[in-house]
Amino acid sequence: MAAIGSLVFCTDCGNLLDGSAGKEDAILTCQVCGAKNKDTSSKTIVTHSKPTAFPSSLRAKRSEVQTITEADIQTHAVTSQSCEKCHREEVRYYTQQLRGADEGTTVFYECDCGHKWNTNN
Repeated sequence: MAAIGSLVFCTDCGNLLDGSAGKEDAILTCQVCGAKNKDTSSKTIVTHSKPTAFPSSLRAKRSEVQTITEADIQTHAVTSQSCEKCHREEVRYYTQQLRGADEGTTVFYECDCGHKWNTNN
């Protein structure tokens, strides 16, 4: 069996063997050829890194806390459709499938003045 640092290879077939996790006089069995050999690795290497060791813009965004209220959430899209009542140029709308699947959707419009109307596509 050959060892390079903490990596141990089977001398019969060259397969990378599972480590012994620091156990002295451990016998490692090759999963390919079945050869049994003594663990001759010189050391076990364990690495630890801090989250700040690898900075990223994604990690920075994740750490920023944002408070969102229900008023901040926009539930309807806005379109440039003129209101028939107050003539405002932008109104909220949403679509819904009310008729058969082979028919178009119904578009519901709502203005800030309270006027509501719909059209069939």
